[in-house]
Amino acid sequence: MTSNSEWGEKTSGLEVARAYAQHIEGRNVLITGVAPVGVGEGTAVAFASQKPATLILVSRTKEKLDSVASQIHKLYPEVNVRVVTIDLASQASIRKAAAEVSGIISRLDILVNNAGATYNSRRWTAEGIEIQFGANHIGPFLFTKLIYPLLKEAARHSPAGATRIVNVSSHGHRLSPIRFHDYNIENKEVPDEEKPFSPLPPAFGRIQDDGYMPTIAYAQSKTANILFTLYLQDHLENGITSYAVHPGGVESQLGREHDDEMADTIAKTSSFWKNCDQGASTTLVAALDPALNTPGGLYLSDCQFFPCADFARDPTAAERLWNLSEDLIKEKFILE
Repeated sequence: MTSNSEWGEKTSGLEVARAYAQHIEGRNVLITGVAPVGVGEGTAVAFASQKPATLILVSRTKEKLDSVASQIHKLYPEVNVRVVTIDLASQASIRKAAAEVSGIISRLDILVNNAGATYNSRRWTAEGIEIQFGANHIGPFLFTKLIYPLLKEAARHSPAGATRIVNVSSHGHRLSPIRFHDYNIENKEVPDEEKPFSPLPPAFGRIQDDGYMPTIAYAQSKTANILFTLYLQDHLENGITSYAVHPGGVESQLGREHDDEMADTIAKTSSFWKNCDQGASTTLVAALDPALNTPGGLYLSDCQFFPCADFARDPTAAERLWNLSEDLIKEKFILE
């Protein structure tokens, strides 16, 4: 149970940051997927409001990073803001970014894997992985692995559970489990337990001529975010913990590729659309609430624990995904 049961869908990220100011001040925070008019921006501004020691903003486009950093400098000029570019669809870029982060800080208290993308047509990562699975899960998996020593160092100096890994997922995960027999989304035959939710709205069930299913690809990647979190919770033993969050329906640039039919179908999935500050609030709770130092739940929405799909909290699937992820980055991620 969280500390503030009255918080909900309209709660401000800035309000959460003020409530947990002592858990931000003097600590190092890293947020991926930071760009103007998005959850990443709202999250960065909220953390910046309470004097972190170092706030590292990580994203693909330097101009967008610089824009958010400039805004933070104007609002909170005393905050040490650093920017690092990364392409989560390139493992070489991820390795370069992780090395750069390690040159900036010697320990990391809070990692927010916020970056996420959705595409309407088939694309591939540099390594030949379907891009939504590759950039939304495999990329953050590798990045977390590479900066894990910084998290371990922070945990040595903090109360157990105060060092956090927050993975931003989505209620969209409910549309599909991991398609282990078809993770590149080529519309191969899969066993019943890997098939998507049925019946799907026509826009969500769309299959391109090459067999690509855009919404299922996105949903699979968001299930992966939760299963990654579950594995971390079950295997971390060094004072670090992890949570997955659904930020809510947020007015942002995430769906910029959607056509009218898709946009209209998505619009009907939420009765309340949040601004970027409100979209950051659940991430802040997952990262800061001291009541969460001891894991008592896995997935949060509207600042409270919330049930996720059964297939997203299956430890067998979590272990299977972990092994597949290690295969795709071609190295082990050992939690010790």
